[in-house]
Order: sequence, then C-alpha cells, then structure tokens
Amino acid sequence: MNTATKPKHIGRNISRIRELRGMKQEALAIAIGVSQQSVSNIEGSETVEEEKLVEVAKALGVTVEAIKNFSEEAAINYFNNYYDNKGHILNSCNHINFNPIEKLVEVFEENKKLYERLVQAEKDKVEYLEKLLKGK
Repeated sequence: MNTATKPKHIGRNISRIRELRGMKQEALAIAIGVSQQSVSNIEGSETVEEEKLVEVAKALGVTVEAIKNFSEEAAINYFNNYYDNKGHILNSCNHINFNPIEKLVEVFEENKKLYERLVQAEKDKVEYLEKLLKGK
C-alpha cells in the first residue's frame, strides 16, 4: 500500500480562496490579464506555473504559500476565530450580536406593518370614493 501523500490541487485552492474573497472568475481574469476561460483552466489544474501563481496570489491578496498550503479546515478555524486589535484571539461565537433568524423576524414584522398600512390606505380610499359617489 502506497502511503505517499497526494500533492495539493493548486487550482482548487485558488478557486476556494477566490470564492472566499467574494471574487468572480471574471474579476480575477481582469486582474491577471487573461480570459475568464483561462482562469477556469487554471482552477482546474492540479499544478500552476510559478510565475502565474505569483500573479494570482497578488490579485487575491494572499501569498503564494497561502495558496499552496490552503486547507478548508484552516479556513474554517480562521473564520470561527478572529483577532481583536490587540492581537487577542476572540471566539466569534461569543461576540456575535447578529442572529439571522431574529433579523428575518424583524424584517417580516416591518413588512407586515407596511402591508397593513397599505391595506388601510386602500380601504380609506375606497371609503372616500364611496362617499363621493353617494353624494352625487
């Protein structure tokens, strides 16, 4: 049984970093001066020329080593923890002030109130128009 480790898929790492940075292939293509199809080909490649890797790293705002050593687990750990301005690691779970469910409920309630006001305004218009018709 061969226990040699499989080399990292550099193109896949580029793709994941690009996605995490919120960048589309088209934007990366423009940044490195190639077509979107070329970026797609790069991301599909297991290896990438060093010169091209340097350009991609610069466009993504990371180091070549970050691309080569990228792992999903490390990225998850990074995003689960963040650093305050004094260099202390803060667990983001303890500092989240935003609950997406509560925000959805809040938006729903605001929309419900708006809808009720619109319905009431329409009822008021109908009532006013009925009064006008009865007055003729």
